Amino acid sequence: MEQLFEFIGNHPILVGAFVLVFALFVRNEVARGGRSVTPQELVNMVNHDKAVVIDVRDPAEYSQGHIVDAINVPHGAIAGRVSELAKYKDKPVVLACKMGQHAGAAGTVLRKAGFENVSRLKGGVTEWRNQNMPVVKGRRAKG
Repeated sequence: MEQLFEFIGNHPILVGAFVLVFALFVRNEVARGGRSVTPQELVNMVNHDKAVVIDVRDPAEYSQGHIVDAINVPHGAIAGRVSELAKYKDKPVVLACKMGQHAGAAGTVLRKAGFENVSRLKGGVTEWRNQNMPVVKGRRAKG
């Protein structure tokens, strides 16, 4: 640990550049997939703005429990199904995955396809369940 502080003291420009590049990388990654929304914000968006929820988990995970009226489009297939989702371009779209790791990449694909109002469910369906929000079980894929 002492060597780390010595390195930082001896190379402040190098360390500063690293911190700046890292911060810009994190900001860019967050911006690409859309802003994060909490489960409560998602409920408000669905109720007031008629937001569309797209669940990007695989069909097996989706059938074990998903957000009511969520459309299942696995993250690996989202690029090939953008035309099918085009009817939702004028609505807010919220992407949900298991824990938030795939929603950002799916959001990037949708934003490149012209979707302007794309968000990600913070913490994914795992956080949704942790907040005791309702889930529907079964393969009732909408869309």
